[in-house]
Amino acid sequence: MTMRRSRTSLIAGIIGWVSAIAMFFPIFWMVVTSFKSEIDAVVPSILFKPTLQGYVEVNSRADYVSFALNSVVESIGSTLLALAIGLPAAYACAFYPGKRTKDLLLWMLSTKMMPAVGVLVPIYLLFRDAGLLDTRLGIVFLFTLSNLPIVIWMLYSFFKDVPTPILEAGRMDGARFWTQMRYILIPISMPGIASTALLSIILCWNEAFWSLNLTASRAGPLSAFIASFSSPEGLFWAKLSAASTLAVAPILVMGWVTQRQLVRGLTFGAVK
Repeated sequence: MTMRRSRTSLIAGIIGWVSAIAMFFPIFWMVVTSFKSEIDAVVPSILFKPTLQGYVEVNSRADYVSFALNSVVESIGSTLLALAIGLPAAYACAFYPGKRTKDLLLWMLSTKMMPAVGVLVPIYLLFRDAGLLDTRLGIVFLFTLSNLPIVIWMLYSFFKDVPTPILEAGRMDGARFWTQMRYILIPISMPGIASTALLSIILCWNEAFWSLNLTASRAGPLSAFIASFSSPEGLFWAKLSAASTLAVAPILVMGWVTQRQLVRGLTFGAVK
């Protein structure tokens, strides 16, 4: 039995390492290619003379700081707005469910299954008429609506794990809705709320479709920054890799720093 367990553990470890290397290799190759010249980038080789030429040309051609600032403002702004809407909605669904609450949650989640290109034209026309094209405010609204179903679903699942007697005791002491949220529910569910916020920021940071179609130079996030290095003359792999590395580096660092909080939040209430 012990030998069988050790063999299973060894196989699981090998599968885990192979999967991790397979997922990390594209990121590794992107970073390596960013330090190549355009001539060396065409040939897939690890042996080359490192150069910062790609980074220099990327920063001279586009204002990286401006695009990065747009990504930060739009990701954090839409996440805060989604939490402001999602917390009361999840509270109502978790603690005051109706006959159609599950149907309502499923309907909200079903909107994520719709191809974004299918509603591009009406949303573009709405943004044009409202003066929201190429504005941070417009992207914040759009990212909020895009991620709100996931935010509500995650918060709902976390709130369902909170013992209802705690809230009932608060209500007996005269605690109203906002008092319950501020002093009882949010502190208890903070790991889940934090993981929801982190996931929302990651989704907003990685969003490309809406960013490329509804923004230009003023409100374009880092996804638009990367796309600007694709030209009719062809793809310049070194510059494109340098731009991609600059775009994904902040969110990768944030993910590595907050991975414990993210895992803790996603497993919140899993073991009782």
